[in-house]
Amino acid sequence: MMVVGFLGCCGAIKESSFMLGLFFVFLLIIFAAEVAAGIWGLSNQDKIVSDVQQWYTQNFNNYKQSPNGPMKETMTAIHYAMQCCGLTGLFTDGVSDTCPKQQGLEVVITTSCPSVIKEMFTSRLHVIGGVGIGIGVIMVFGMIFSMLLCCAIRRTRDIV
Repeated sequence: MMVVGFLGCCGAIKESSFMLGLFFVFLLIIFAAEVAAGIWGLSNQDKIVSDVQQWYTQNFNNYKQSPNGPMKETMTAIHYAMQCCGLTGLFTDGVSDTCPKQQGLEVVITTSCPSVIKEMFTSRLHVIGGVGIGIGVIMVFGMIFSMLLCCAIRRTRDIV
């Protein structure tokens, strides 16, 4: 991204149609990759969710084998960020020291992390899509303006 930004900025300052052309090509490649990733993500949403759930389960099992050090910090961060606790949501999973502190009946039963992961991905899909579309629109404007500037530079060089 730094190289792409450098090409666009220096191409505009130096009035280099070559640099602006490279800027356009790189933006086009990034845009195509973003669209392809978005389509792949939407078509494989269930696989992505199951992969993230599997990743959590592996980390959970690793934590149960060695409950100290970095794994404890990782599990604590995950549990507090998602407000969940373990694979079943019960404090009998043996991870109560990494779970967020609850009150009332929630002390015994909380939400399981795999179900929170699935709910998080399905309920926030429109937000992820909106951010992706917003970035795509900005990239399209960048491509349009770089081509307009490139054509204007060529026209002024042809006149002179």
